[in-house]
Amino acid sequence: MLNFDPLYHPYPSRRMTVYGRRGMVATSHPLAAQAGLAVLQAGGNAMDAAVATAAALTVVEPTSNGIGSDAFALIWHQGKLHGLNSSGPSANALNIKKVKSMGYQEMPVYGWLPVTVPGAPAAWAAVSKKFGRLPFSKVLAPAIELAEQGHPVAPIAGKYWNRAYQAYQKKLQGNLFEEWFHTFAPHGRPPQPGEIWRSPGHARTLIEIAETQAESFYRGRIAEQIVQHAAATGGFLSIEDLGSYSPEWVDPISIRYRGYDVWEIPPNGQGIVALMALGMLAEDELAGRENEWVLHLSIEAIKKAFQIAKEEVTDARWMRTTKEDLLSSEKLRACRQQIGTEAKQPGIQPDAGGTVYLATADGEGNMVSFIQSNYMGFGSGVVVPGTGISLQNRGHTFSLNEQHINALAPGKRTYHTIIPGFLSKDGEAMGPFGVMGGFMQPQGHLQVLQNVLDFQLNPQAALDAPRWQWVEGNRVQIERNVPAHVAEALSQRGHELQIMNDGGSFGRGQIIWRRADGVLAGATEPRTDGCVAAW
Repeated sequence: MLNFDPLYHPYPSRRMTVYGRRGMVATSHPLAAQAGLAVLQAGGNAMDAAVATAAALTVVEPTSNGIGSDAFALIWHQGKLHGLNSSGPSANALNIKKVKSMGYQEMPVYGWLPVTVPGAPAAWAAVSKKFGRLPFSKVLAPAIELAEQGHPVAPIAGKYWNRAYQAYQKKLQGNLFEEWFHTFAPHGRPPQPGEIWRSPGHARTLIEIAETQAESFYRGRIAEQIVQHAAATGGFLSIEDLGSYSPEWVDPISIRYRGYDVWEIPPNGQGIVALMALGMLAEDELAGRENEWVLHLSIEAIKKAFQIAKEEVTDARWMRTTKEDLLSSEKLRACRQQIGTEAKQPGIQPDAGGTVYLATADGEGNMVSFIQSNYMGFGSGVVVPGTGISLQNRGHTFSLNEQHINALAPGKRTYHTIIPGFLSKDGEAMGPFGVMGGFMQPQGHLQVLQNVLDFQLNPQAALDAPRWQWVEGNRVQIERNVPAHVAEALSQRGHELQIMNDGGSFGRGQIIWRRADGVLAGATEPRTDGCVAAW
């Protein structure tokens, strides 16, 4: 089992690991965590709690996710880990030739072109149907209440809300984007921290999703609203695109690291990046967390893993290399041998992103790692009038190079940044973990797992520890509390360091571990409005 001192905390923090026995929810917003806990206390299980929390997050943290998001989940139930890929494909009417004919040389960030079929409502319904105990309507009730009655905006959410508003005033021009401002800046400005924000259209949509098990979203009245708005404003989604969609239950992929099994969702997700990096380092003895050689190895491993993924990972139906080949010990050992003593240019550049992550557990042994995202903040800027549905811009990651593995194609899922994680040992669940934040996510997974498995930090200390983030080339951002002598030594190896005062770009994580005695140990991220609600 995991070995850590619950009182040892080498990093500045006012938080400690939270313990519970009958249930736990860890996520980036207190009201969403309380929504999940309320469902647990009403007789629901960890899967019900995960759906309740996810739906609530679309209301209280629209800066990162919404009803128009995609979602992924890893679910531990009765001794088995199940994977759910609920990412949506591109519109069948969309292809590279059409996009280029509109004057684009790369996929845009805003508007209809990057909008893919949203998978989140289907994910909620699928999890509830397969594993849930409570009626779907009861599970979504807390989110509906938050949308109807309003909620006070949390501080960090308010900060990103204001940033988005300032950017969107400059970037979102034209009638297509009027509904975004009407919905998310109803008084001509973004809501301030502590100010009540209501979204009655959001509530009505959630009610209909609850009453129809999400059928209306894909094959009913909500689907018609989405498609009518698309037809009227130059969009590409059709009734057939929505009606043919269903999430996919998949077999999770894993790698052995320090005697534990680390689990991720297989491609089209980028969880395989974290697994490849861990695999490259599996035979190294990491001498200590604040050690420049350890950080150098880790940064170079992540760069190499990203480079492979950029060349090989997309919708599994389009991949040339199998996930088994990408994770083979021979390949990863060869990659490790290519890491030298100096920083190397990888020749690729990651992108930005915005996501919410949650973890849940109950007293029966069920545990859920769940993540959903609009991709870049609020997403595409397209909001379906009267519905509160802010559509994702996930298709921005498609390439318009026909030879690229992740080239845009009709009905194709793109390379996906959002990744839930899970840890087990000898067939027993340790628990869910995740670090949201675009291309920071595999980097966050790597660092948090090193903190836990290599350096024996307790869950809260593992999240509080200062992080690094490879950005592009040899440029690496580090948090200001990374020791100066470590930063200097990394610079001497060729890493171009940028010290950051704002920790928001370093990901926001959650952890729940189950101890041998069944006690749950949870932690939440100090870089967000996080909360662990325990029972």
